Amino acid sequence: MIKTKEDIAILREGGKRHAEIMRELAAMVKPGVTAAELNARADELIKAGGDKSAFLDYMPAGAPRPFPASLCVSVNDEVVHGIPNEDEKILKEGDIVTLDLGLVHRGMITDMAVTVPVGKVGPELEKLMETTKKALMAGIKAAKGGKRVGDISASVERVGVSGGYGIVEELSGHGVGYHVHEDPFVPNYGQAGKGPVLKPDMVIAIEPIFNLGERFVEIQADGYTFKTADGKPSAHFEHTVLIRKGEAEILTA
Repeated sequence: MIKTKEDIAILREGGKRHAEIMRELAAMVKPGVTAAELNARADELIKAGGDKSAFLDYMPAGAPRPFPASLCVSVNDEVVHGIPNEDEKILKEGDIVTLDLGLVHRGMITDMAVTVPVGKVGPELEKLMETTKKALMAGIKAAKGGKRVGDISASVERVGVSGGYGIVEELSGHGVGYHVHEDPFVPNYGQAGKGPVLKPDMVIAIEPIFNLGERFVEIQADGYTFKTADGKPSAHFEHTVLIRKGEAEILTA
């Protein structure tokens, strides 16, 4: 979906607010902090700006119920969509935690995720996070007007394969702006030169998700949380970007 100049101006402002919220939430992460505390702080920060969470009460197709929180908090082997405010989650030294937030600013939506270490983590987890973030930046570099979705996908996949990680195939990036999920879908694997054309003024969320072990994931009984099938940790980084003729613009930088 092509966005208007007015839409893009709103998304730029929303993306800036979004990044500031995520910086504060990431800085809160330490041993002993609970997922519920992170969610409550996200609520406070969003409301202070006069905005809304795109995830709270969101009900994607096939979901058994609306999502019950503003922020997704996924710990260790929780891949995405971890619910922070039902079963208690207390962060422990050596964990990694993914914070994923959708923000609605003046009716337009941005999407962003970061994986953060809890205290000191081992070199294996440091490398997993570093490589997943590197894959995000490689995908963004490939996201140029006139190129295709497959160019992003292949760039992300290349980084994941070089690190020996499981690349989750069931979850992908996507268009965003008017809705939480729009076309085109942006997989983290694929063939360069294939897929929909990237057109200037499209807005997409690019989000590599790499597992320390195998790529396979399983959805849990809560209807939202995905975990790795082998119980090994997973990392997830995401930015909302604006497609331009040249380099993409990171709206959530």
